[in-house]
Amino acid sequence: MSDRTPVQLGEYESATLEPGQLTSRDVDRLHALQARGRLTLIRERTGWRLKADATVGVLVLDRVRVVMSPKFAIPGEQLMSWLGYALGTPVPASARRWATGPDGYADLVAAALLDECERLLREGLRRDYVRRRSVEPVLRGRLDVAAQATRHFGQLDQLHVRTFDREADIWDNRVLGSALKAALGLTTSPGLARAVHGAVGAFPQAPTPAAALRALDRTHYTRLNARYRPAHTWARLLLRGGGVTDLLTDQGTPADGLLLAMPPLWEAVVRRLGAEAVLRHGGHAVPGGSGAGITVRGDLGSASTFRPDLLLSLPGQDTAQRTLLLPVDAKYKRYDRHGVSSDDVHQLLTYGSGYESTGTPLAVIVHPQPGSHAQRSLQVRGPNGLLGIISVLGVDTRATPEHAAAWIGSILR
Repeated sequence: MSDRTPVQLGEYESATLEPGQLTSRDVDRLHALQARGRLTLIRERTGWRLKADATVGVLVLDRVRVVMSPKFAIPGEQLMSWLGYALGTPVPASARRWATGPDGYADLVAAALLDECERLLREGLRRDYVRRRSVEPVLRGRLDVAAQATRHFGQLDQLHVRTFDREADIWDNRVLGSALKAALGLTTSPGLARAVHGAVGAFPQAPTPAAALRALDRTHYTRLNARYRPAHTWARLLLRGGGVTDLLTDQGTPADGLLLAMPPLWEAVVRRLGAEAVLRHGGHAVPGGSGAGITVRGDLGSASTFRPDLLLSLPGQDTAQRTLLLPVDAKYKRYDRHGVSSDDVHQLLTYGSGYESTGTPLAVIVHPQPGSHAQRSLQVRGPNGLLGIISVLGVDTRATPEHAAAWIGSILR
């Protein structure tokens, strides 16, 4: 990637590009990303202005390499820890710190994938029985009588055979070979690139990246391939260009890169934080989000349904009290610096009223706050009294996820 000009910017920051730095192909790809809310491209008299939204990662274009680093919510050195927490995947020690140079986020994910692939190579790649058809000078497996009769009738120097042998050329390994190949196009560190290149040859590859992704979506983990789950997680991240199944809504980008949308990541983090926080108090996260949700009927068109990001079930203080249903919403906003917006107040009041079971509607907002944990309560009142209480929890993203879950648990208690 040395032939591409590096462009550095952070979340919600912008950079100016000269007219010749973007090709028509780049402009089309950037406009496609803009339609998905990943960035903003503005034409100016002196060139182009590229603005990052709530997105971090690496975008490789024809003439420039754009690195978008985290600035607002999660410090760069903590991003991989929180990403691994959201994915339920351990982060190798080699990929825990944000690289401040041109390496960026892509090198960290590539290092995590490489670490897991090297572990699998040390343990021995999984092998499974694979059916093959081949032409051999001696009989192996079973003779393919039909092929022998039609293609080599009366000739026995070449035998058409069908074998069923244990091989490493299976989908569990092919997707890793494809992901390592994709990582080669994104890494800039010479040492990491050499290590990834050395590992690529040890894995078979899928015919196309799309085929590898389809195989990942079909994969079911058993005791035979459970050890592949962490490696497949990082492989999926690379092959989707930053989109993760059940984590990010992005289904890949039309440009080569690795872009991570921060709001969906924060939602995934809050879901796990809340579930772990109430578990120690005998509670649990309601499966499926919130069941039927809150439904609006009678308007023009079909009925609409909306749900909080997380619904927690907490047992009452004694057997006579009902179970408390507590709606929780993740907000990727600067609620450590300004007040909660009226739209979010209305939204959380609706959630609190919809799931109220204790007499006073309750709801929780969880937002990132680097530096320290914080808590405040909003009491919403009308002419006839209290309408509801909204707890606003600021989670310290400089702390470990485990510490944050313990703190939320102490608040919910």
